[in-house]
Amino acid sequence: MNRPITALLAALDAVIVVAIGVGIPLIPLTILWATQFGLAIDWLVFWRASGDAWLLGNGVDVLFTIDPDLALRLALDGAQVPFEVGIAPLGFALVTVLLGARSGRRLAATPYPVTGAVVGVVSLGVLAGLVALSVRDPAAVPSLAQSLLYPAFVYAIGLAIGYAWTSRRVAPVEFGATSGIRRRWSTRLSAIAPGDRGLVALVLRAGTIAAAGVVGLAAVAMALILVFGFSSIVSLYESLQAGLLGGISLTLAQLALLPNLIIWTASWFVGPGFALGAGSAVSPLGTQIGLVPSLPVFGALPHGTPALGFAGLLVPIVVGYLTAAVLRPAFLANVNGRIGPSLSTARTGGARALRLVLTAVGGGVVGASILALLALWSGGAAGPGRLAEVGPDAGWVWVWAFVELTASMLLGLLAGARTGGPGAADRL
Repeated sequence: MNRPITALLAALDAVIVVAIGVGIPLIPLTILWATQFGLAIDWLVFWRASGDAWLLGNGVDVLFTIDPDLALRLALDGAQVPFEVGIAPLGFALVTVLLGARSGRRLAATPYPVTGAVVGVVSLGVLAGLVALSVRDPAAVPSLAQSLLYPAFVYAIGLAIGYAWTSRRVAPVEFGATSGIRRRWSTRLSAIAPGDRGLVALVLRAGTIAAAGVVGLAAVAMALILVFGFSSIVSLYESLQAGLLGGISLTLAQLALLPNLIIWTASWFVGPGFALGAGSAVSPLGTQIGLVPSLPVFGALPHGTPALGFAGLLVPIVVGYLTAAVLRPAFLANVNGRIGPSLSTARTGGARALRLVLTAVGGGVVGASILALLALWSGGAAGPGRLAEVGPDAGWVWVWAFVELTASMLLGLLAGARTGGPGAADRL
């Protein structure tokens, strides 16, 4: 496959990504336009809504302007002046990342992965900019600069994931044998000492596994919350009287917000929790909320102080401990291979203790950083007034997660030295 063909296929993949992303909300809205509104409303209204939703889901801020009379009837504090909405329904970003990973896997098998990636990212940025220009309206104005950058950045994350995944699973003789970037990357890696390279890889793996474990358990907890709060959710659906197609559109909107809710649940487990408006808090220490957006899924929110709320704080601690237990053999192999028997006992013990602490601290930094970035991405302004503060506080999520993961990983590695059988205590 030559370079022009690779670039053409990469650009075509970008077109498909935008078409699918915008089409997810546009198709049900078009059916709603044809059946419930009888084609009486300009279809461009639904196109603008779909384009705004896709851009918003990929991190683009949208400036809304509501008619003053409508704002008074809705009783929205602060809606009399233009306000910005920046909370991203991460379901759209997840679709972009997954499609990007698919493209990355395909590009990884070509001789020109960098060319394809650059063309794909630039094409998606240009297409997102065109979408932003086509949906501009006095009532809703997406940021053009962010439209050119943020969706392309999300797509680039997916490309990188797909490329990295393929490079680990496919033998080098089959994967990108003529790829210059792979040769340069391998040369730079080989210049680093094997022990140090192994320690860095171990730290990255520990932090990623710990963060994934917390988010995974949050997803399970979110599923249980939806099951046990099903009656409250159904009651809110009935009170909205949205009809069949309106209910489907509302459900799709909540599915787009489902990744946000999972990340908020993970922040609840970590400790800081999240806010649903200025002055509100949903955390293991208690729940204080006022008026919330009329989404049925919020009917499952806890009220007051949960009886076993503090038990949620055990989740990141247990995950960190188990992560250390899983990676303990790799850590011991790295330490023994890096230090060896040539040093004195005192110096060997000190070097091993230092690497143990570095592994725990590094894993805590990586895991806390991943959780904090997810928390930062999942929140933002959801409306005017008090709704300008929605989601977790990324800074506090980082602090709490760092302390919990570092301490639990350190305990896990130390416990391995004491329970690993005869002579195990001398290994650390």
